[in-house]
Amino acid sequence: MSPVRTAAIALRQFYLLRGSAARVLPLFAWVAIDIVLWGFLTKYLNSFVSSGFNFVPTLLGAVLLWDFFGRVMYGVTTAFLEDVWSRNLLNFFATPMTIPEYVGGLVLSSVATSFIGLVVMVLLAGAVFGLSFLSYGIALLPFILVLFLFGIAMGIVACAIVLRVGPAAEWFIWPLPAVISPFVGVFYPLSTLPRWMQWIARALPPSYVFESVRGIVRGLGASWTGLTVSGLLALGYIALAGLFFTGVFRHAVRTGLIARFSAESVS
Repeated sequence: MSPVRTAAIALRQFYLLRGSAARVLPLFAWVAIDIVLWGFLTKYLNSFVSSGFNFVPTLLGAVLLWDFFGRVMYGVTTAFLEDVWSRNLLNFFATPMTIPEYVGGLVLSSVATSFIGLVVMVLLAGAVFGLSFLSYGIALLPFILVLFLFGIAMGIVACAIVLRVGPAAEWFIWPLPAVISPFVGVFYPLSTLPRWMQWIARALPPSYVFESVRGIVRGLGASWTGLTVSGLLALGYIALAGLFFTGVFRHAVRTGLIARFSAESVS
C-alpha cells in the first residue's frame, strides 16, 4: 500500500473543493442550518420546563453528534461520487492503485471535510446557544471517535452499493443516516423502543454513544463498558465494510459492470 497514491486521492478532492464554491458551501451550510434550527427549538422548550433541566445539551448536543456522523459518511460517499459523476473511476484502477489505497484516500478526504463541519458546529453552538463540549471533559472524545469510525464504515458500504447497483442507486445512500437514527436513540433512551428495535440497537455502535452521552449530561459519568463495546463494533463494521467493498469491486471487474463508470460510457 503506497501512502503517496492514497494521499493523491485526497489531494484531488482538495483541488476540487478549492476550485468550486458550490462544493465548499455544503461542508458547513447544512450543519449550520441544523444547529440554528435545533438551537432555537431547545431554547423554546426550555421556556416550558422548570429550572434545573436544560434541553440545549440534551437535544442540541445530540444533533451535533449525529450531524458529525452524517458528515463523516457523506465525506466518503461524496468523494467517491465525484469520480462516478466525472466518469473517472475506471481511470484510477487502470493504474497500479489498489483498493485499500483508493478507499484510504476517500477516508482522508472525509477526515478533512468532517473536521471542518465539526468545527463550524461546535463554534456556532457555543457562540449562539452556549453549548460547550469542554464542560464534559475529554470523556466525550472517545465517543466522537466511535461515531467517526462508524461513519467511515457506512460511507464505504454506501460506495459499494453504488458500485454494485450503479449510479442510479445514489438516491438510496443519502437517507441512510435518517434510516438508522430511530434505532440508535439519538433523542431518547433505548428503553423507549420496542423489544425488536432494542435488539437492533445493541448491534449499532451509535446507540452506546448516545446512551453514554446522556449519562454524561446527567452527571452520571461515561459508560466505559459501552465505549468498549461500541469501539469493537465500529472496528468490526469497518472490517466488514472493507470486505464488502472489495467483494463488490471484484464482482464488478469480473462481470464488466465497472465499465459503466468509464469515461467512454454514455449510458
